[in-house]
Amino acid sequence: MAALLAFVGILTDPAAYQRLALVAACDLTVALAALILPWPRWSPNATALLGVAGFAVLGLSTWSFGGVATGTGPFLVLLYAWAALHFPRWVLLAFAAPATVAYLLPLILTGQPPMVLGSALVLMPVALVVGLLIEAQARHLREDRERLARIERWRSAMVNTLAHDVRSPLGTVQLALEELRDDATGMSAKVLDTALRQTARISRLADGLLDMQRIDSSGHLRLDRRSQPALPLIRAALGYVRADADVRVEVDPEATLYVDEQRFEQILLNLVGNALRYGGPPVIVRLTRDGAVDRLEVRDHGPGIPESLRPRLFGQFAVGGPEGVGLGLWIVRQLAVAHGGQAAAEPRTPGVAMIVTLPAGPA
Repeated sequence: MAALLAFVGILTDPAAYQRLALVAACDLTVALAALILPWPRWSPNATALLGVAGFAVLGLSTWSFGGVATGTGPFLVLLYAWAALHFPRWVLLAFAAPATVAYLLPLILTGQPPMVLGSALVLMPVALVVGLLIEAQARHLREDRERLARIERWRSAMVNTLAHDVRSPLGTVQLALEELRDDATGMSAKVLDTALRQTARISRLADGLLDMQRIDSSGHLRLDRRSQPALPLIRAALGYVRADADVRVEVDPEATLYVDEQRFEQILLNLVGNALRYGGPPVIVRLTRDGAVDRLEVRDHGPGIPESLRPRLFGQFAVGGPEGVGLGLWIVRQLAVAHGGQAAAEPRTPGVAMIVTLPAGPA
């Protein structure tokens, strides 16, 4: 910036061409050194040397213009602000000596009066204090970021461990229940059916936790999308819902969906599960097509969504409680976005309709 301003100065004051060109060349040399030299190989604070070089150029500029320090003050403060954002406090304190020399020496060499020299008593402390204030705020922000990064690493490890440790013994439990179910009749069969449904639910929760982790870490999911009949797909997914649930399906038998089967199942089960848990019967599943978009609607007839909850409805842990951890709708939105669609809630009288839009075919 200093070099560009020097070139602008040449246009407005051609008589000072040589001095301004010298200052611009020095500024560009410092900028070039900042870009080319392999700073990461050296000390983390090695780039502070650029500040010393910057102070030297400021001193040269003041001297070349006969002791006129009009542009020196702002750039001194700018250098301190830059240093405060990137270096510890001791670097700012170490800058005090070269900055003072760069400001005073040209004024002394050009014979400036004591009043001009005394301006350093105001400028230098102000520049240092500005730098220290910025450094304190930047340090607090770095510490907060490091603390959040540690928390995130711990959370990530906990989620992965929980999900994997749940899935392994759960598979054994499910196999044992299936063996018992083959020979069970009457009430025992119903109890085992309930146990198997709950086992599947826990398995889906573990999958959801892993999905949450993958979405957080990579920002997207890899999908295996293909065109398939919609009605069998929806009925197969609803097979995980308890048998006595009042869920009605309104889907054209000829309708198709272009989706990842497993992810679509998660979307539908999360929406139907929320509708049964927080809404009221009947729960109606509809699928319609609007041009190149398929519109999946899961509508309940419950009390609806409180106004205070709507802004964060699809956030993580937004609707958690005794019956859930609040990941369902967040995962629904993430999976919808991964498909190239979106998720939203629309009020109904009574109840609410959760709408997921999905592309009707490959883009």
